[in-house]
Amino acid sequence: MVRDITRRPLLAGAGLLAASLPFGARAADKKLTVALSNSFIGNKWRIEMENLFKASLQMDPYKNQVTGTWFNSGNNVSQQAQQISGLIGERVDAIIVNAASPTGLNGILKQATDRGILVVSFDNVVTEPSVIKVNTDQFNFGKTLAEFLVKKMNGKGNVIMVTGVAGTFVDQQRNAGAESVWKQHPDIHVVNRYTGMWDSSTAERNTSAILPSLPKIDGIWCQGGTDGVLKAFIAAKRLPLPPTAGEAENGFRKFMIGYQGQKVDGLSIGQPPYLVLVSLALALGILQKTHPRKDVTIPFPFVTSETVKAGETVFPDLPDSFFADFTDSGADAVVKLCPDAALNGTPCPGSLDVRLPTA
Repeated sequence: MVRDITRRPLLAGAGLLAASLPFGARAADKKLTVALSNSFIGNKWRIEMENLFKASLQMDPYKNQVTGTWFNSGNNVSQQAQQISGLIGERVDAIIVNAASPTGLNGILKQATDRGILVVSFDNVVTEPSVIKVNTDQFNFGKTLAEFLVKKMNGKGNVIMVTGVAGTFVDQQRNAGAESVWKQHPDIHVVNRYTGMWDSSTAERNTSAILPSLPKIDGIWCQGGTDGVLKAFIAAKRLPLPPTAGEAENGFRKFMIGYQGQKVDGLSIGQPPYLVLVSLALALGILQKTHPRKDVTIPFPFVTSETVKAGETVFPDLPDSFFADFTDSGADAVVKLCPDAALNGTPCPGSLDVRLPTA
């Protein structure tokens, strides 16, 4: 029976704490030990991602196969490397990593793989060749958002770019994808670029600060925190809301069906928090020799203002900050989950089925 989540020291004297689910002694049940090394917990996406990992460890088939731990490093490369070093000392079977830097952890991760530990990097992936990667196409994410705005703006006008966490692979690739589009359309002018940290409150605060100095905005390109950007536009009475290409925040999708007296023409693409579950499933598949050792790319869940549906891809009664992307893929969904798993780390009824791409 699954008991309550507890906390225990990972390394005596190292000052590191790990949250763990006490499923019993590894030697007795031969469970695999899998650790989640997360660089940043400062936005709702990361909280939801970590909650999904916690929920999965309490659901079949993973509750009988895995002992899981998770760590956060405060977006500090040195701290994350130190934590991974501790996991190497623990001789865990696998480490799944959302990295603070695409290159800064390569050395310590190479040490892990050299010692026979499977390492799977997801979302903000690393460049170390011995590490397996799980992600969406981040360049295409930024490019697709930009192409949507080009079409809606008829190829001309002013755009703002609300970027992500600087220095990460995701931020770099998304920005590069957008820039590849802007270069083809000289009549589109990016009048400001500023970070939203993939967080709605940060994006709202930063947008409110910058808006008074900006000319008319004809399009919003936003990596994350999209609903916060729109709320800042409403507060500043910069209406009607311009066409917006952004993430899968529930609040953004509420504006796509009509919210706070406003409606936006939008494209919502999800960088799904369930990438952590794909990474977990892939790690187990490789360790159990049921899936080949190779990188995995997951298709983007997405909706537009024409296709978004209340109760299916947007949830009027759930918080604006909730990421609604796992509902988007219909019968061929990579993962199907209940909202409570993402909101609270609560296991869903039944088993957890993760559809890895066909080998």
